[in-house]
Amino acid sequence: MTSGPVNLNRFRKDKARAKDKARADENAVKFGRSKAQKELEKARAAKATRDLDQLKGEE
Repeated sequence: MTSGPVNLNRFRKDKARAKDKARADENAVKFGRSKAQKELEKARAAKATRDLDQLKGEE
C-alpha cells in the first residue's frame, strides 16, 4: 500500500526539470567559459573603454 495518492503532474514536471538541468550542465561544459577567460575578457573591455576615454580627452 502506498502512503497516499501520487501527483502525476508533479512527477512529470520534476522529470522534465531534471532533463533540462542535465542539458544545461552539458551545454555549460561544451560552450561555457572558465573564470580566467571571463576575467581576461572583462579586463580587455575595461582597457578598451579607458583607451577610448583617453582619446576623447585629447581632442
